[in-house]
Amino acid sequence: MSDNRMLGSRALDMMQHIGLIIVAIATVVAVALEVNTMWQARNVSLADLLLMFIYLEVLAMVAIYLRSGKLPIRIPLYIAIVALARYLILDMKGMDNWRLITVAGAALVLALAILAIRFGHAKYPYDKEEGGH
Repeated sequence: MSDNRMLGSRALDMMQHIGLIIVAIATVVAVALEVNTMWQARNVSLADLLLMFIYLEVLAMVAIYLRSGKLPIRIPLYIAIVALARYLILDMKGMDNWRLITVAGAALVLALAILAIRFGHAKYPYDKEEGGH
């Protein structure tokens, strides 16, 4: 590999790591703000707990990516399912039947996608050289 390409690759890797660290710091700040809000309200709701799980999944995703250089596609899908569940919990009373069915259907589609991905990885694993994500 030429020096210019190697330098460019290193620069992109460094920018990627900086971006991931910024995401991690922003997530920790968001957790602190949410804990402060719960503390001041003297109340913890299921929606608050689901939001905390979303933050934890984001931190786990950053940690896995920094550790391995790979991003398992399942993690963002898990985050999306929890976000949809939180949306349902927060706004269920104001939703009409079709919106409720649509959001629940979206969660089901995401769950089926995770199942398909897991099945695919078990049935057709990546070769070591491919370094699948």
